[in-house]
Amino acid sequence: MATSSFLHPSLGFLVLAVILPFLPGRQWKWLLLIPPVIALWSVFTMTPGVHAVLPYLGEQVILGRVDRLSLIFAQVFAVMSLIGMTYALNVPDKGSHIAASLYVAGSFGSVFAGDYLSLFVFWELMSIGSTFLIFLNRSRESTLAGFRYFLFHTVGGLFLLGGLLLRHQATGSFAFDHIPADGAALYDWLILIGFCVNAAVVPLHAWLPDAYPRATVAGAVFMCAFTTKTAVYVLARGFAGWEILAVAGAVMAVYGVGHAIIANSARRILAYDIISQVGYMAVGIGVGTAMTLDGAAAHAYAHILYKSLLFMSIGCLIQGLGTDRLEKLGGLASRLPWITLFFTVGSLSISGMPLFNGFVTKTMTIAGTAAAHHTAIALALEVATVGTFIAVGIRLPYFVFWRRRPADAGPEPVWKPLPWNMYAGMALAAVLCIAQGVHPDMLYHFLPYAVDVPYEPWAAWNVLQALLLLGFAGLATYLLRGLLVTHPGVNLDFDYFYRLIGKALLFVICRPIAWIDGLWSEVYRVIGLNALKVLGWVSAWFDRSVIDCMVDGSAITVSDVGRLGAKLQSGNLQNYLAMTGVLFLLIFGLVWYLG
Repeated sequence: MATSSFLHPSLGFLVLAVILPFLPGRQWKWLLLIPPVIALWSVFTMTPGVHAVLPYLGEQVILGRVDRLSLIFAQVFAVMSLIGMTYALNVPDKGSHIAASLYVAGSFGSVFAGDYLSLFVFWELMSIGSTFLIFLNRSRESTLAGFRYFLFHTVGGLFLLGGLLLRHQATGSFAFDHIPADGAALYDWLILIGFCVNAAVVPLHAWLPDAYPRATVAGAVFMCAFTTKTAVYVLARGFAGWEILAVAGAVMAVYGVGHAIIANSARRILAYDIISQVGYMAVGIGVGTAMTLDGAAAHAYAHILYKSLLFMSIGCLIQGLGTDRLEKLGGLASRLPWITLFFTVGSLSISGMPLFNGFVTKTMTIAGTAAAHHTAIALALEVATVGTFIAVGIRLPYFVFWRRRPADAGPEPVWKPLPWNMYAGMALAAVLCIAQGVHPDMLYHFLPYAVDVPYEPWAAWNVLQALLLLGFAGLATYLLRGLLVTHPGVNLDFDYFYRLIGKALLFVICRPIAWIDGLWSEVYRVIGLNALKVLGWVSAWFDRSVIDCMVDGSAITVSDVGRLGAKLQSGNLQNYLAMTGVLFLLIFGLVWYLG
């Protein structure tokens, strides 16, 4: 009889986050690699089934639901945690590693959660950890973006919380299982909205292109891999077959890549393209056939690898040159051949070029969508494929690596040498991108759903179709090359409307509050000044020489009271001092009466 095996992959990261603040010196950096190794061993040795069931307030909290769907996401999360920790070994800031560890732990916990209670706890842990990866960049822009990011995810978490509580009230269960689209209740839609916030479904996506470019160099590598892909997992688990997700995914795919083509910050381009690539996954989940669900899971796996490779490559430029703005870069291919090579692998993978992993996953989703007779959605994904190649496969590498640096870009930045671990992280991701593209069974073997006819990515038509699309994209880029320019501004897209809403709220709510606050401040000031005057008169009436009222060990005289009143009238703490004066008067009267 086989024994069950389950060691939760999040445990190592939680322990690391707890002990890291107390470790002296700098050799603790090697401990960063231990939790990913433990997670890899755990994922590849655990047996399917339900594990770690804990009773809590009469409910069964399931921390370890293991099946093929959770395993494939946990597997790529473990691989990505090793890549990310390797890339971040040189970071001396313990806070960044603690935040990343909590973030990864929350992602693993969400993947193995078998009920909404444990899912919500780990879901919020992800939100907290990732927020600090933005804050710890320690700039005004990152602080503002971090607060906004946390606000978005707090709202999404509240939708999830409201939905799961209403669902429990109606059904008496917190079980996290598939929800049929037919007859869905209000609480199901609330849960769906909460998941869609993390998936960056348009128009709930504005947090992503705003926050990811402002995270720390290593933090952005983690963030591009876990938040949206955890959302893809929970959508596949709970909402497979909801056609609204297929429509939303098609909009995401085209919308995201459209803004990626015109953005002018390298990490902002990659952030918009995350929205587009997650759109493919949402389409696969919404169509809901075995092939499209496999395509969504496979594309999430491949996307984590090549997107992290792209963010690592651009992170090297930020670390070495101090910028990722396209108008300030150029001519780096000869200076940085290894970074150019790694970025090229990532850009060809994301573009769906044969021999790279994006080809064997993206085409599966498109073919499955077309086979399910969603022709218009399949065409939208083809258009997005063309746009991805233009944005990330041609425009971005051209402006960063291959064009001559413009003369008006200012003085050429001095290159700061990078540590070996950053190259090691990129190399590991690049090898996996190529290996999965050449041998797709490395990935297909772990797909969660069985199909009647296995997908053959190397069929002649699939290869020809991919090459035709990429060739058309290259030709379109050449003919329209005059439109692919750089500019110093920032494209706001839907963010424009969010800012309008914010300004309206400031005008409608904050202005009256400020007026009322000013009115009350004036009332407090007048009351405080008059109270001090009365205090002075009373104290002078009792003893015109001195009043020894001991406050914090200091004697206050009548003249001191007068000076305090003058200071109160002009100081910044007038409200506080005014109320202190009133309180002092009351205490003085009480003491005098009792005496």
